[in-house]
Amino acid sequence: MTLENAQQHVDGRNFPTLVELLKWRALHQSQQVAYTFLVDGEDDAVSITFGQLDRRAKAIAAQLAAQGVGAQAVLLLYPAGLEFIVAFFGALYAGAIAVPLYPPHRNRPDQRLAAVIADSDARYLMTTADILGEMARYVAQTPALAALRGIATDTDTAACAALAQPAQTLPHPSHTAFLQYTSGSTSSPKGVMVSHRNLMANLELIRQSFGHTEKLKMIGWLPLFHDMGLVGNTLQPLYVGGQLVFMSPVHFLQNPMRWLRTISRHRATTSGGPNFAYDFCVRRSTPEQRAGLDLSSWEVAFNGAEPVRLETLDRFAAAFAPHGFRRGAFLPCYGMAEATLLLAAGDRGQRPVSLRLDSAALLQDRVRVAADDAGKVSNNVGCGQIADAEKIAIVDPQTLSACAPDRVGEIWVAGDSVTQGYWNRPAETREKYHARLAGSDATFLRTGDLGFIHGNELFITGRLKDLIIIRGANYYPQDIERSIEEAHPAVRESCCAAFSVEVEGEERLLVALEVDRKYVRALDLDELTMAVQRNVFLHHELRPHVVCVLKPGGIPKTSSGKIRRGACKDGFLNGNLDLLTDASIPKPDSSTKNSLETA
Repeated sequence: MTLENAQQHVDGRNFPTLVELLKWRALHQSQQVAYTFLVDGEDDAVSITFGQLDRRAKAIAAQLAAQGVGAQAVLLLYPAGLEFIVAFFGALYAGAIAVPLYPPHRNRPDQRLAAVIADSDARYLMTTADILGEMARYVAQTPALAALRGIATDTDTAACAALAQPAQTLPHPSHTAFLQYTSGSTSSPKGVMVSHRNLMANLELIRQSFGHTEKLKMIGWLPLFHDMGLVGNTLQPLYVGGQLVFMSPVHFLQNPMRWLRTISRHRATTSGGPNFAYDFCVRRSTPEQRAGLDLSSWEVAFNGAEPVRLETLDRFAAAFAPHGFRRGAFLPCYGMAEATLLLAAGDRGQRPVSLRLDSAALLQDRVRVAADDAGKVSNNVGCGQIADAEKIAIVDPQTLSACAPDRVGEIWVAGDSVTQGYWNRPAETREKYHARLAGSDATFLRTGDLGFIHGNELFITGRLKDLIIIRGANYYPQDIERSIEEAHPAVRESCCAAFSVEVEGEERLLVALEVDRKYVRALDLDELTMAVQRNVFLHHELRPHVVCVLKPGGIPKTSSGKIRRGACKDGFLNGNLDLLTDASIPKPDSSTKNSLETA
């Protein structure tokens, strides 16, 4: 579509790429502020307009062209801030394939970064002049960086020189816009190839599901190099012509009330994050600290990226309803990098849908609504309906046949948001992206997530690879981890892992947990272990075979904060978990069975 014919459009529905949409906004909304970064997480703000963003992005694109980058992968290593956003659009303008990543560690090796460098075949990195000036320190910790040619994009000299270069050819919608490296929670990071067409399709799904217009005021703190922070927080405002005000994730983690104060002060309409963020705000704030908040402008409080807990929604709504928060603002959602971002979302303005399920039936992959007098029940929160443009199937992962409506199965999806596959991994792409139902030629993306559909609502029950099977019964690790958290006040919030290992031919449950720093010195380990075993048995009729008590920070997590259960299991098997005590935990084989039983 030409710019002349597109002038009546406010959102990006009729633009083939974000680059062409940005050009239009720069022409017709040049002075409108697009992004505002809170440098200190509070009041120290810097902003950029659509016009400034377009000019700087074009300058960086010319700079990349002068370096001969071309249509290849280039790493973006930036701290939180406007420079990342400018560089991302500069890469898009240049036709390069952006690879968003967090800057490397100064004082320890960055294994994930090294793995991404090897997998992406990148030869260039874009970053700030400050980081490039200290590259020798980073290379000392992560030698793989030495092979990359660094390009500083935040210097006036470079930008001015680049402006003299000829304009670039706009990318085609089918071209790969960026590689979203998966979190690596169950395996090594893989580069998801997101095309310009995928981006535009998913941004439209978000617009429809969240009801966004040009009046959108987004408040964010999520990492910009992850799908929710990049696509949902950063690109959606550009798509609809709204604005993003954001802070560093570190500023949020230091004081979660900064997030809510920013929503109140800037009159946000949309903001959100993983389930833990809402719990974090309740637990790390007092009634006195909440005084003065006005959350009445908050229309969409999305909750995704990890299991949505009904008790979290209840606690947050109770704590902040006196300050204008409406429970109907909660919008549970479900998505993944392989589908660009969003796959399903609840109804805007409606209270989230929840089901009380019979826990015993759920262990057998059966969906049975619990009676009022039922014993053990599981409260499950729905993630909404798959968007109209998408297809969904609930599939038996063994037979590859569609499940009956009352059965739990693997979630398969199809649609324009489903990405192109994994970078340089054809075999894994075929396995993940080209699944076929028995007796059908239609292809689907296998999400690896387990769930079911009830009353047109999608419910997620867990991850296929994380599923714990003991004596023929299925146990979801997040349910066990919740029981561990509730067992003792010394257990650190959202820092538990449940997994199984084979001992003498039988699967046994193991759990690992972090201790909250304030309890370390006066901790009674026996009391803690007994409390965990008692609570897990009470709720699941399972006795943890081993309870691994780790130091603060000892639980392996992805860069987005997800528990790496597979890494916990590997750490146990290899004897390298960061235990609170010096006692070693034996490997679960027949030669160490006796010592394992008493661990």
